[in-house]
Amino acid sequence: MEILGYLSIFMVGLVLGTLGGGGSIFSVPILVYLFSLDIPTASAYSLFIVGITSLTGSVLKYHTKMVNLRICCTFGIPSVIAIFSTRNWIIPAIPDLVLQIGSFQFTKRGLILGLFAILMILASISLITKRDHRKIVEGQSANVYLILLGAIIGLLTGMVGAGGGFLIIPVLVYLTDLRFKEAVGTTLAIITLNSLIGFLGDVINYSINWAFLVMMASLAVLGIVAAGKITKRFSNNALRTALGCIVLCMGIFILIKEVLL
Repeated sequence: MEILGYLSIFMVGLVLGTLGGGGSIFSVPILVYLFSLDIPTASAYSLFIVGITSLTGSVLKYHTKMVNLRICCTFGIPSVIAIFSTRNWIIPAIPDLVLQIGSFQFTKRGLILGLFAILMILASISLITKRDHRKIVEGQSANVYLILLGAIIGLLTGMVGAGGGFLIIPVLVYLTDLRFKEAVGTTLAIITLNSLIGFLGDVINYSINWAFLVMMASLAVLGIVAAGKITKRFSNNALRTALGCIVLCMGIFILIKEVLL
């Protein structure tokens, strides 16, 4: 089972580098189901793995002029503040048993993974159904929306321990002039900020197995380096649709397993 886990972590980097999102979609379930980590620890480790992997990817993308630093800062700064606050104060304050009605129990695990799954399904729909590329907001209003959505997505991804690429990509594609591949590079830079600064909040609250974590991150980095050769072979629409389908399938699986069953 652990060998499958190691191979899967390599795939996290491959997917993240190719599609700009989906790393945390796989890394959280991999750490929970294949390495038997609890949800808070898995989400913390996911932030580090995805953050280090995205850092590598964003540096590679920057050298090919596929990272928009202005948009990265406009979206990333409020997102970073929100995700750090969420990981440091909100997550530790959520009780293990959120709600109990008779024999029915709604746990912290169900809350976090249920929210994760719903966000994934909603994001996947926008990626799959919207084929044309056009800005839906123009001028300064776009910057206002970027700041606002940056804070909201930071809060939400902080809750689930995700880098947030599967939510950030749709925002950048439809609120900016970025083509999908440039949106991928910019998203990787934002994910780097979100994940690593969010992880700093977890270092305060959790005991970290650094040897295991560094090994997982190294495998994912190998995946994102390999992804550089794959993206050149596919169109923007094909990559966007592929990300949408992956996000949708994983979201439905987690929702059924953790909430409905």
